[in-house]
Amino acid sequence: MALFDLNTGVRDDVVCNLRWDWEIQVPELGISVFEVPREHVKGRRRPRVVVCNSVAQSIIESQRGKHEEFVFVWRRERVKNVDDAPLMPYRPIQTMHNTAWQRARREAGMPDLHVHDLRHTVGMRLREAGVPESTVADILWHSNASMTRHYSVAQIVELHAALEKIKEDSGRWNKSLATLRREHEEAKRVALGGESHPKSPKSHPAKKNGLALAELTR
Repeated sequence: MALFDLNTGVRDDVVCNLRWDWEIQVPELGISVFEVPREHVKGRRRPRVVVCNSVAQSIIESQRGKHEEFVFVWRRERVKNVDDAPLMPYRPIQTMHNTAWQRARREAGMPDLHVHDLRHTVGMRLREAGVPESTVADILWHSNASMTRHYSVAQIVELHAALEKIKEDSGRWNKSLATLRREHEEAKRVALGGESHPKSPKSHPAKKNGLALAELTR
């Protein structure tokens, strides 16, 4: 769900409530778009569309067939007798801010990361990729675009092409100032001969001093 959000920029409510009957196939692109009813759109003025790039589309395909109504679902897995019938049923997910999200961000060392930060990241990545502000606004539903039935294939192609630009983002341009500061301090410790974390295997003193000198003279 987080990866889908990072490739579409939609809100938590939309991801959790995404339904198969909202899906519209676009044969010209070999992808799907989802027409989201206005009750799931902030402001509830009009329906909007979610355009999938190739990453988001692969996630959609991996979910297909699990549940008749909802795209993103979960089920409790057995600890014993896992192959015994009946299998546990899939259920809708109420919110992305659940125990799995909290555990994942804790293990990733980002305890302050919010689900909504994923959406902000999409906007930042699109702008860094040189996508026009009007297209960014359409993707993030900031613009006053017309009803979804007026979207043309050409417009969908434009949004799809913009989202394709961010599918292979390495994270290099998404670092926060706090992250850059930590990396800067860590680099200074290494350059001065201090140990970084996690600790590296012990090496010969002469080799260690030589590496430190090499760092200082770069």
